[in-house]
Amino acid sequence: MAASPGATTDTALAAGAREKEAKHVKPFTPEKAKEIILSLQQPAVFCNMVFDWPARHWNAKHLSEVLHGKQIRFRMGMKSTDTVPQFETTCSYVEATLEEFLTWNCDQSCVSGPFRDYDHSQFWAYADYKYFVHLFEDKTDIFQDVIWSDFGFPGRTGRESTLWIGSLGAHTPCHLDTYGCNLVFQVQGRKRWHLFPPEDTPFLYPTRIPYEESSVFSKVNVVNPDLKRFPQFRKAQRYTVTLNPGQILFVPRHWWHYVESIDPVTVSINSWIELEEDHQARVEEAITRILVCALKTAENPGNTRAWLNPTEVGETSHEINCCYLNGAVSAFFDHYRTSKVVETETLRTNREHTKTEKLNVHNQIQVDPTCSQNFAMGSIEQEAPSPFGPDLVAVIPSSEEPSSERGGVFESDDEDGEHFVKLHCTKRQRMMSKSENAAVGQIASNSIITPSQTFISTDDLLDCLVNPQVTRIVAQLLIQGRNL
Repeated sequence: MAASPGATTDTALAAGAREKEAKHVKPFTPEKAKEIILSLQQPAVFCNMVFDWPARHWNAKHLSEVLHGKQIRFRMGMKSTDTVPQFETTCSYVEATLEEFLTWNCDQSCVSGPFRDYDHSQFWAYADYKYFVHLFEDKTDIFQDVIWSDFGFPGRTGRESTLWIGSLGAHTPCHLDTYGCNLVFQVQGRKRWHLFPPEDTPFLYPTRIPYEESSVFSKVNVVNPDLKRFPQFRKAQRYTVTLNPGQILFVPRHWWHYVESIDPVTVSINSWIELEEDHQARVEEAITRILVCALKTAENPGNTRAWLNPTEVGETSHEINCCYLNGAVSAFFDHYRTSKVVETETLRTNREHTKTEKLNVHNQIQVDPTCSQNFAMGSIEQEAPSPFGPDLVAVIPSSEEPSSERGGVFESDDEDGEHFVKLHCTKRQRMMSKSENAAVGQIASNSIITPSQTFISTDDLLDCLVNPQVTRIVAQLLIQGRNL
């Protein structure tokens, strides 16, 4: 029986770890690691890069001693798998210490304490998205235990990082991050990552409800999809990897991801790396915020909890949101005035070769409605030698039927043995063709009218108005209008 792609990735990761662990030599210089991060277009796992990081010993027990008595907010979710994603707006929350979390997690018959209402056999707990600067505000020396400078980002430490502590089954719904790329350091336990490329966005049914700045959620529960409601999801290409302690996962810009804890306790540290494309993305996010807040507030002025993610604590008034938009546009121009030339990539409607255009920001920024969000500013270089090996393992596509058809959790099966995504123009063109056809197919599938589909809700309207492709075009029009 042939090994599955997921198993191949995990075997390679284990072999790479054993090979270099004894040598205590980092396989990449900071300069080379940064070069890989800024050029690689698919997820990959770095091995043997953090063996000297003090944070490698930050298991939950150690952190409970460091944070002795500090109250932390845990998100509580059900272990039972439904076809509907468990968004943060539908979860309950508990304020507890790490000691109390560990007691509940070990003593399943716990009848006292903040977790007393949550049967361990039915619930998971997740202290997610905890910024170091808030969590360790009186212990700032600990920031130096995380050394992102090893990846070519001097001065980047725990100060620019977030901490994630969860029990078995804890997970984040499938989403993409609109800003930057992501580096994730697995400290304790294992996490299973399900990733989907940006060109599969139409298959993931994107939504901005619940609203959270910089997060586009999928309506699909990717581990138990409702294929009758979301038939296009069958076409999505899944990449899976199990991240082990001591490994760093690189998640490129705009890759969708669903992350689940598969051990009793997991601890992770991540940092989002800023990219050139973030300047326009902030304008797009400001547009999204104005539209979502305006329509949802008008629909139900007194109930923001139904649509606003608990992580969003900022003011949602129209006046404040307009100021935010103006600030984002001004920051965009301030940035590019210093760099003089803006390079943009556009995909022409006749699907000609991808073309790099250099535009002087003092002239006019062109708006191409067909420009895909998947194309970053910057030129496509000729194909370079593959950087992959025992110390940088590519996360490869899985081949499986959705669990709702097979009746179980996804397992990978070998399909075509194509382990590495080639970084050349023709591949990108094929990706774009797939994405464009998917968008047309999705519209067609939604056009079949039945009595139950004739009602258009506010959320339905927002799914169109703040679709990532739409807000990108609107942002470009705004920037062009300000520049005329």
